[in-house]
Amino acid sequence: MKLALTEDQALIRATAERVLAEASTSAAVRRAMDSAAGYDTDLWRRIGAELGWCALALPEAQGGLGLSAFEQVLLLEQMGRRLACLPYFATVCLAGQLLAQAGRESARARWLPPIAAGQLRATASFEAPLAARRAGDGWQVSGRIAQVLDGASADTVFALARIEGEDALALFAVPADAPGLRRTALQTWDLTRRYAALVFEDVTLDAAARVDDPARLAEGLRRAQAYARLSLAAEQLGGAQACLELTLAYTQNRKQFGRAIASFQAVKHRCAEMMVKIEATRSMVYGAAAGAAAGAPTAVLACECDAAKALASETYFWCAGEALQLHGGVGFTWDYDPQLHFKRAHAGRHWLGAPERLREALAAHLLEPAP
Repeated sequence: MKLALTEDQALIRATAERVLAEASTSAAVRRAMDSAAGYDTDLWRRIGAELGWCALALPEAQGGLGLSAFEQVLLLEQMGRRLACLPYFATVCLAGQLLAQAGRESARARWLPPIAAGQLRATASFEAPLAARRAGDGWQVSGRIAQVLDGASADTVFALARIEGEDALALFAVPADAPGLRRTALQTWDLTRRYAALVFEDVTLDAAARVDDPARLAEGLRRAQAYARLSLAAEQLGGAQACLELTLAYTQNRKQFGRAIASFQAVKHRCAEMMVKIEATRSMVYGAAAGAAAGAPTAVLACECDAAKALASETYFWCAGEALQLHGGVGFTWDYDPQLHFKRAHAGRHWLGAPERLREALAAHLLEPAP
């Protein structure tokens, strides 16, 4: 498989690298973490209104640019490298992809254009602990979702619910101000992301709030989950790269016994091992993205993205741990960034499937007896 970047792809990556290096500095990340919104509102406006990043991989028919998962991965890699605090992942990679893959045509026409323009902040959950029952021409939805990314700040929540009395799922668009919807922000270890618990107490919705295409929902949900895992793997790849860069910069300046510690053979070996793991992960993530861009069948796509997410989670967590160790005691302090990457790596390792669970599912699929 040829993974060389095209001229356009190289430009997308270079632009993202330049913009985020300027706008998502360590100081900017910390300001966003401390803000009420939890993200950089100016940068969010800019990427929607000026840069078009929200539209990158969404269909042209619904206001997107119609590019592929590969271009999306290049962008997300740079976001993860810079710990960008934005509602981008929840809005585009979760809600946008779920609608694009499983939404009915009228729902895609209504919701995807404002997502592509950066005018709507949305989120979605792939869990289905909610129950929906018919209420006249509409619906009533009840239940609780324990953890939703940007659940307290999103304008719209796209939630899966099981229809009472039917063996079927449905996808609903729930406005943030819907009566009966309670959103509680959660205290989490990783302050670069915000999560919330959502409680639905007989939330009444009209018929148009159901946005799924029943014929596409099962397969669309599986594809959307695969894209979400691939997106997170790309972020984790960028984060691992940042850990290596931070470590190289620190060890070249930190001196012991009159010489930079980067000159010590043991330190060189550990940095080299970080690089090897990162490059192996990059090949895995880019390969899965290339398959997604080529329209891989759902079963193949799910396997590739699960494998990429499992490897990227482990690589990021390992590299963040090495960065802490090679920074010495200061790596754990608030003034240095390795601790931010370590927290995000630890949280992301379990989100959207821990490596152990993903590999179990992968093995079950690959070892399944032929029909």
